[in-house]
Amino acid sequence: MQQFFKITGFAILSLIFFSANLVSASEKMKIVYHVSDVEKVPFVIGNMKNHIKGVGGAGNLDMILVVHGLAGKSFHKSKATAKVKKGLEILELQGARFNMCGNTMRAQKVKIGDLLPGFSRRDEGGVVRIAELQSKGYIYQTIIH
Repeated sequence: MQQFFKITGFAILSLIFFSANLVSASEKMKIVYHVSDVEKVPFVIGNMKNHIKGVGGAGNLDMILVVHGLAGKSFHKSKATAKVKKGLEILELQGARFNMCGNTMRAQKVKIGDLLPGFSRRDEGGVVRIAELQSKGYIYQTIIH
């Protein structure tokens, strides 16, 4: 009888664990990357590409980049390097989305049409947008390098 309870208990625990993994595996990982320093822009683009590869492809996550501060200039059409343009193009094709802080846009005197393709303006501000996304279950990733 004890053997029966041991086997049954193990089977129930295994089923619970397996079911929990099925649910979490079917959900997309939600990630918000953040960059505000110009010198970290290439690094964040590289990390985002590596993140997509690391989770087995773009279909496994929902990724948003929030840009504010001086880093915003790196995404102006007139100032972006070829490497940044190509990196964003690749990320956009893989489903990444890009948000630019409205406060940064006002300070830098740019409109949405002055930015690289794929950006949306966030009038609530970059840091507020990050907090909003975190409250919706997004995992926060900043670049410290």
